[in-house]
Amino acid sequence: MTKSSIFYSITFIFSISIVSIFLALLFLLEYDKQTYTEKLNIKYSIIARATLFHLNNFITNDELKRQVHGYQMREITDKEDKEQIIKNAQIIQKLVDRIGTSAILRYENDHYLHIETKYASLLLKDEDFQPYRYDLIKVIFGVVFAIIIIAYILTIRKLKPLRKLKRQMDRFAKGDLDINCKTDGEDEISQVANAFHNAVEQINKLNHSRQLFLRNIMHELKTPITKGRISAEMLESGKQRERLIGTFEKLELLINEFASIEQITSGEGLKNIKPYRLVDMLDEAIDLAMISPSQIEIELDDEIILHVDFRLFTTAMKNVIDNGIKYSIDQTIKIVATKETIAFISQGKPLKYDLEHYLEPFVQEKNSHQSFGLGLYIVHHIVKAHHISFTYEHKEGYNYFNFEKIETLA
Repeated sequence: MTKSSIFYSITFIFSISIVSIFLALLFLLEYDKQTYTEKLNIKYSIIARATLFHLNNFITNDELKRQVHGYQMREITDKEDKEQIIKNAQIIQKLVDRIGTSAILRYENDHYLHIETKYASLLLKDEDFQPYRYDLIKVIFGVVFAIIIIAYILTIRKLKPLRKLKRQMDRFAKGDLDINCKTDGEDEISQVANAFHNAVEQINKLNHSRQLFLRNIMHELKTPITKGRISAEMLESGKQRERLIGTFEKLELLINEFASIEQITSGEGLKNIKPYRLVDMLDEAIDLAMISPSQIEIELDDEIILHVDFRLFTTAMKNVIDNGIKYSIDQTIKIVATKETIAFISQGKPLKYDLEHYLEPFVQEKNSHQSFGLGLYIVHHIVKAHHISFTYEHKEGYNYFNFEKIETLA
């Protein structure tokens, strides 16, 4: 659980709330205990002062009773009990005055008031005293703590479908359409999850329909193209025959490029990854491009091995080779390969726009009738599926189309 996670934030907020309540409890206990002690001290101060005044004959007995009325204080008259309590009691507070002394004593969970003058000594037991109790405040804190914990658990349970939804969305982002995030809840999170599930199902249906359409179209087109080429081959040699054969070859090339696009976009593009020698793949790419050996120069180590889909990767290299020759000044291309980069170099003018412009489907230079505009689009998606960078630069009159950050095998 990362610090940016909503679950982390909620846990942090609830933790702060619990700590705050606990600190408030400590403060409340201390404040309430202090207030309780002050009330007891005021009570004993009134009783002690009135009793001392009475023992010194400053006030009458009736005045004493009036001042201590309502305070349940009983005098300890048994001499032995009185001596034992005074001897063993804990002195909580003691006041000394010119007319006598008074002390608050604690003995066996009871409070006593010991008053002494020159003429007498009294020990009064507080019959109304009750030790300070934490029970009520503890109960209140316990209830509040339980409410917070229950609220936290319920909140986390309500947000729990978010984790499942995130995992499913991560799979979806990687191209996996076989996901299920449908829930039976009726809250907003469940509604979002169900809406996303329905959207994925709709995308699956559209994707399936698109694949079925493309495959049927390609299957249906291959038969008339094959028949047309066979018929063209049977014609007498001449310009019309060559044009017809060239047209059918371009149509076959277009069908194969559509097949590559369909394979990549359907999520099935990299199911046949194996180690292959780069020199073998270049030979295949050159054969597919149908170019003369005099049009190409190769500099590479024969031992370079790539872990790729053979058919797709050779198609990508074929398209770059074909594109480089078509738009070069001398109709030639040079391929320089290392264990990190494969560079396709051809002499020509720089591209008018950034490379990203040419990576869109059916984009080509003006007045060009030699391309269907799918070449670099297919290259981009194939190398991207292999986690390879496709870059372009123009240096000293030469165009460089590069496959970079390739992973070679020893």
